[in-house]
Amino acid sequence: MPTVAFHTLGCKVNHYETEAIWQLFKEAGYERRDFEAIADVYVINTCTVTNTGDKKSRQVIRRAIRKNPDSVICVTGCYAQTAPAEVMAIPGVDIVVGTQDRKKMLDYIEQFKKERQPINGVTNIMKARVFEEMDVPSFTDRTRASLKIQEGCNNFCTFCIIPWARGLMRSRDPKEVIKQAQKLVDAGYKEIVLTGIHTGGYGEDLKDYNFAQLLRDIDSEVKGLKRLRISSIEASQITDEVIEVLKTSDKIVRHLHIPLQSGSNSVLKRMRRKYTTEFYAERLKRLREALPGLAVTSDVIVGFPGETEEEFMETYNFVKEHRYSELHVFPYSKRTGTPAARMENQVDEDIKNERVHRLIALSDQLAKEYASKFEGQVLEVIPEEPYKEAPDSGKYEGYTDNYLKVVFPATKEMVGKIVKVKLTKAGYPYNEGQVVRIVDEDYLQKSS
Repeated sequence: MPTVAFHTLGCKVNHYETEAIWQLFKEAGYERRDFEAIADVYVINTCTVTNTGDKKSRQVIRRAIRKNPDSVICVTGCYAQTAPAEVMAIPGVDIVVGTQDRKKMLDYIEQFKKERQPINGVTNIMKARVFEEMDVPSFTDRTRASLKIQEGCNNFCTFCIIPWARGLMRSRDPKEVIKQAQKLVDAGYKEIVLTGIHTGGYGEDLKDYNFAQLLRDIDSEVKGLKRLRISSIEASQITDEVIEVLKTSDKIVRHLHIPLQSGSNSVLKRMRRKYTTEFYAERLKRLREALPGLAVTSDVIVGFPGETEEEFMETYNFVKEHRYSELHVFPYSKRTGTPAARMENQVDEDIKNERVHRLIALSDQLAKEYASKFEGQVLEVIPEEPYKEAPDSGKYEGYTDNYLKVVFPATKEMVGKIVKVKLTKAGYPYNEGQVVRIVDEDYLQKSS
C-alpha cells in the first residue's frame, strides 16, 4: 500500500484543503503516515501571507526531501502559487501545484513515476472563475468541522498578497454547501465553522443569492446541526439582513471575528480598507443589540508604515472602548510585492514591538473582563481534547458558543458531544468549569 504524509502551514483554509487532498489520496488507496515518518509521497501545503511564511515553507520542504530522498515531493498552496519557479528550484522538489487543480496531483504523481521529470502544474489563478469542489466528509482532528464556502478576495488591501495567491472572489454552489454540511452532521459533528479566504463575501459573484440567504438555508435545511460559526466576516459584509439572521437563528453562535486591522481612519485609508471606524462602530452597536453577550474577536496590525503614536493610540482607544473579547495582534511585516512594502516611513521594529505589547496587555485585560461576565453561568461546551497543560489530569478543554475556552473534568466519551458546564472560575486564556449535565441525545441513549 503506498503511503503519504502531509504538512500544513498557515491558515484554517489550508488545513481544510489538506484534508480534502487527503481524501483524494485515500480514495486512491494510500495510507496516511505521520510527517515525521518515512512515506512514499510528501505533500507540503504552503503559506505565503508573510515573507516568514515563505521561509518556513522552504524549510519544511527541505526537511521532507532529507527524510526520504526516494519519495515524491509535492508542494501546493499559496507560496507554490505565487512563486512556482522558486519552489521548483529547490533540488528534490518533484511536483508543484498551486491553489487550484489539486485533483490533478495524483495523475502528476503517476506521470512523475514514469518520466522522472519535475512537473510544474501551476496556472494563472487570476483567470479562475469557478470554485474548486473538493469533498471533506470528516477531519483527522475530529471535533469541529470546517466547511469552505468561498475562495479568493477582490479587496487588494495594500499590505496583503492573498489575491495573488488565491485569485478573485468565487462562491461555492449553495446546494453543494448544504450537501456538505449535512454530510458533516451525519458523520457526527455538532459544530460547523464556515470558512474561506473572504468568508462574508460569499455570494458577491452569485445572482440573486447572498451570505444571509446561505446562513438561512443552512439553518433551516441541515438536519441535526447544533452550532454554526462564521470564521471571519468583514464589517462591510455585516448587512442588516445578516444581523437579522443572526438574531433569529438558534444555531449561529454568539461569536464573530471581525477584522479591524486599525482603529485609525488615516491608517485604514493607507491600508485601503473598505470602511471607516465610525461605520465599524455602528455595525458593532447593531450587532450587540441583536445578540446580547456577543463575543467579538478581531485582528489588528500594529506599526503599519507611517503609523504615528497618535494613530496607534486611536487604535488602542477604539479597542478599549469597544471591549473586544480577544485580539490577534500582529506587528506589520513587509510582504514583498505589496504596495505597503514600498511605502515610506516604515516603523522601527522596536517601536512596533513595544506597541504590540501594549495592545496585547489590553487584549488580555479585556478578555478577562469579558469572561468574568459569565462566571457562575451554565454554558454549552463541546469538549475537544485533553487539557494541553496537563494531559493526564482527567481534564478536557473545549469552547462555549461564545468562544470562551473552558477546562473541566470530563471523559474521552464526551469529546465532540455537547455538555452543559458551569463556569466556576473565569480567566484567560482558560476558564475553569464543572459539568452540570450532558445534553447529547445520542450519548444518553448509548449510556442508558
